[in-house]
Amino acid sequence: MFVVISDVQIKSESLDGFKNWFSESNKIVSKFDGFVNRRLLETKDGKHRILVEFENLEKFSKMHQSSEHEKLHSMAASFMEKLPEPKFYTVVSQ
Repeated sequence: MFVVISDVQIKSESLDGFKNWFSESNKIVSKFDGFVNRRLLETKDGKHRILVEFENLEKFSKMHQSSEHEKLHSMAASFMEKLPEPKFYTVVSQ
């Protein structure tokens, strides 16, 4: 399993729109081979993190290089104060 965790800073006036967009964009991302899960997380103090799970790095990379992802990433950036800060992980034990 391959996991990407990205801290995101969403513009306060864009939060509701981002949440709606995120749910809708999951319909597109979920169609990619290897997709497992994608969630938007929120802390008690209002900070946000995106969690993406794919079967492996290769399938994630293929999705990440697609024109669909490019469009989604461009739209996501319009809701954010700055670009996400992703960290990449491989699940080594469960």
